[in-house]
Amino acid sequence: MQSPLTKLAEDVWVAACPHSFYGLQLGTRMTVVRLSSGGVLLHSPIPIKADLRAAIDAIGPVKHIVCPNVFHHTYAGEAVGAYPDALLHGPAKLHAKRRDLHFHAVLSEIPHADWRNDLAPIAIDGSIVKETVFFHLPSGTLITADLVENFKSHDHMPTRVYLWLGGLLGKPGWHPLMRLIYVNRKAARASVERILALPIERVVVAHGDVITADAREAVRAGLKWL
Repeated sequence: MQSPLTKLAEDVWVAACPHSFYGLQLGTRMTVVRLSSGGVLLHSPIPIKADLRAAIDAIGPVKHIVCPNVFHHTYAGEAVGAYPDALLHGPAKLHAKRRDLHFHAVLSEIPHADWRNDLAPIAIDGSIVKETVFFHLPSGTLITADLVENFKSHDHMPTRVYLWLGGLLGKPGWHPLMRLIYVNRKAARASVERILALPIERVVVAHGDVITADAREAVRAGLKWL
């Protein structure tokens, strides 16, 4: 069941929905940011059902939709359908992958003028997923998709076993099977060190629970293998 839009910090909201990946029930999460420029940004969109749309519209007009990496695009078409006047952003490789979508901009570390006072984008180099994470400057919120996962527990047995075997059940991290996406770990480590230098108060993850306790150190520990 899709979760309601929940306020996480000032001008930052999240909503999650079920999502399956090769039979694993990992779920996914969207972040909604109200920009100081007056518009709203949707990060890693989920299905925009009527009640969710009403909650988003109450925050402000959606001006930007962001697909943060080459995996998180499944519901981008629905978001564009709901907000056809919004600008769609995504990595260059996703532009080629989703030729059915009209992208307005290549996602990079150069912030759009509408969000340069709110969000600092940082590219994760050395990874085939081409993710860019965002640091929300006013609240200290790190907005990510596939930087780490964080499942305190799980009701779905196959998924619970997968997490347990990977050493992830009950703590943030990245499954050993998925570490193959990092084809240049040296470059990835440099990106992660830039992230860990930020004054992080909380971390939004797409899969699992939002990290609120000792967030920066939790990410550091979860990526220690890198």
